[in-house]
Formats: sequence, C-alpha cells, structure tokens
Amino acid sequence: MHRSRVLRALGVTPWVRRDAPSMPSTPTDDAPAAETAAGRCVVLLPAGCEPRALDLLGRALTAFGPALARAARIEVRDGRLAAVPLAKAYLVFGEAQAHALGRELPAAMLQQAHIVLADEPGAVHGSGAGKRRLWTALRSLRRALAETAG
Repeated sequence: MHRSRVLRALGVTPWVRRDAPSMPSTPTDDAPAAETAAGRCVVLLPAGCEPRALDLLGRALTAFGPALARAARIEVRDGRLAAVPLAKAYLVFGEAQAHALGRELPAAMLQQAHIVLADEPGAVHGSGAGKRRLWTALRSLRRALAETAG
C-alpha cells in the first residue's frame, strides 16, 4: 500500500506481466536428483563472509528474479566443497571458489554448465567497480538461464 502511494507520488506506473509464470517441471528419471534439488543455479561463496556483504548479495540476487533468489548457496571452506549439486549455472564469488568448483565438478558437467565468476563478496561490498562487475555477471547469468529454459 505504501509502495503504491510512493510510486504514484513519483509519477511511476508499475507494470505487471500478464502471462502466468511457468511451473517448475517435475523430476524425471533422466534428470539427476542433485540437479532437481539444487535448481537451475548454484551460488558458491567463501566461508566466513560478513553479514553486510551477504545482505547485499541477497538483494542483488533477488533483484534478478526468482531463479537467482532461490539459488542454492554453498560455502567453500579451506578450498574444498563438501558436495557439489549439479546445476545448469554456477555463480562463483572469487577465484579460490572457482578452483574448488573445478576440482570437484566432473569434466562433463564443467563443459555443459554456465559458470560466471564475480569478485569476492567483500570486494563487491567495498567498491562501486565490484558492484558493476556483479551486476554484469548477474545479467550474463540471467541471460544464460533464459536460454537454457527455452
């Protein structure tokens, strides 16, 4: 209610999509269980991120729609991943996390998956250039997810 009053005061007309969002498909026998559990996107973060940086990342992911807002978030501890869920796309924050993903993910999945590298959360939170690079990475990831959905 408050949002609509503020938007009217600013002269902004909110637009709403008329088509219904597509429902997620049910898992089939040929789809790996890990992929359906993780969804279409997985976010890899370094362990021990500051809450401020995680809040910023959460807001950025939410801004790019439900596919990214609901993405599984996995922490990389000591350069190792406990388990790597299979997904169509990976958003990786930092080179150390990218190396850990490369070590743990099978080569066939590395070739099929769309992997987007972004700055570490502290660097994103600390600079405007990091935020711009994150925004570019998220746009690229959203585009890749839209291509694989169609």
